[in-house]
Amino acid sequence: MTPPARAVEHFRRQVGRDPDGVWSAPGRVNLIGEHTDYNDGLVLPFALPHRVAVAAAPRADGLLSLTTVGDDGTPQRAQPVAVDAVAPGSVHGWAAYPSGVAWALREAGVAKGGADLVIAGDVPAGAGLSSSHALQCAVALALLGLAGVAPDEGSSPTLAEIARWVQRSENDFVGAPTGLLDQTASLCCEQAHALFLDIRSGEREQVPFDAAARDLEVLVIDTRAKHSLADSAYGERRRGCERAAGLLGVPALRDVTPAGLDDALVALPGELRPLVRHVVTENDRVLSVVGRLRAGELAAIGPDLTASHTSLRDDYRVSCLELDVAVEAALAAGALGARMTGGGFGGSAIALVPVDRSDAVRASVAEAYERRGLTAPRLFTAVPSAGAHRDA
Repeated sequence: MTPPARAVEHFRRQVGRDPDGVWSAPGRVNLIGEHTDYNDGLVLPFALPHRVAVAAAPRADGLLSLTTVGDDGTPQRAQPVAVDAVAPGSVHGWAAYPSGVAWALREAGVAKGGADLVIAGDVPAGAGLSSSHALQCAVALALLGLAGVAPDEGSSPTLAEIARWVQRSENDFVGAPTGLLDQTASLCCEQAHALFLDIRSGEREQVPFDAAARDLEVLVIDTRAKHSLADSAYGERRRGCERAAGLLGVPALRDVTPAGLDDALVALPGELRPLVRHVVTENDRVLSVVGRLRAGELAAIGPDLTASHTSLRDDYRVSCLELDVAVEAALAAGALGARMTGGGFGGSAIALVPVDRSDAVRASVAEAYERRGLTAPRLFTAVPSAGAHRDA
């Protein structure tokens, strides 16, 4: 059963009537462009077929009632909150994510009423595939839809505005210092394309990316590793980038060019140099991959993917054993390129694999994990899919 169908079924059980509508949003894979978004840089994500769906109906009492349905079909209901009183610090746990969206939309003056929301999805949680942003984007569209507001690129609210509201909900309500990559990807990606996004300008380009048509696949390797240091280390990296930009006298590391990198590194203390080197070279790799995809040279992007992982491992220092084993095993078995994707310290890696090497790569990764005594990874093919929308 699809996430929208599951959300509707459980809405009927929990609320006792049909929802007024169902909205869903996808998780994402970031093909390349890691830790560049909060540096005003360049990113290249695509949406997964895995989605989070929200069945919704308005309430007259101003309360936000939240139920999420687990993989085993068990519903978990949060304590209802008053939309006009919800504030940062007032809601904790998983319910903080949808509650934060309600708060951000209320603060923006675009949606203020109560609602019954029932959530169901199949985006793997904790895999670095942006399940939390899929949830938040689906909730945002649902609450806007109940208020009679639909995104329209010709008038407000645009998808870009909604992405910023979702970002505010996570930054200021949940307390996670995320950039704009994940929200924009979930809202704006298109089927069979990767989204080339300039974070600073907001300019977007849908770049054709149909791996299957070239007898290739993007293999996702969910390491099932969740590292408790990830949140604090993410914040440390971001603060380091901001400090480096300040010392260099630029608005963001986006403004350091490859030609000026050596001079910039000389001007910085040693602990900041690797962060800057990664961000500058990663932006350059995004441009390289986009150029290859525009030319239809999908197989040629492999070296840039692998170089990205090396930079994330050695300079940005956000990889871990499970990610490194996945990348090394995939490359050894014939992958054209491989890299960690997402914030790091666990989560997922991706590998660009010729279809005729798929079985060999999958077996190589599984065997490498078994030899190391690591938990068996989850493997699946990522197919670029549609962004968030109303389902019914």
